[in-house]
Amino acid sequence: MERKKYASYAEIDRDLEILKLEKDINYQKLVLSFQKTKDCITPQKIVNGFVSSYTEYFSNHYVKILQSILPYIIGWFINKKRGD
Repeated sequence: MERKKYASYAEIDRDLEILKLEKDINYQKLVLSFQKTKDCITPQKIVNGFVSSYTEYFSNHYVKILQSILPYIIGWFINKKRGD
């Protein structure tokens, strides 16, 4: 990286002001990112995410699960009525 040559103190002050503003912007982005992360990692949101992922999985496979379990349930009720 080549060093920049300045012709006056005003140019130096302008570049320093730009760097200061960039630093402040990056700091605020970091604070905002931390706050968003902190808001996302609450016990309620973790549990909701866990439950919703399993709910989505089971809702997609609900018919298959019922088709495999239903014959056993019907057989159990029939045997219970017979007294076996």
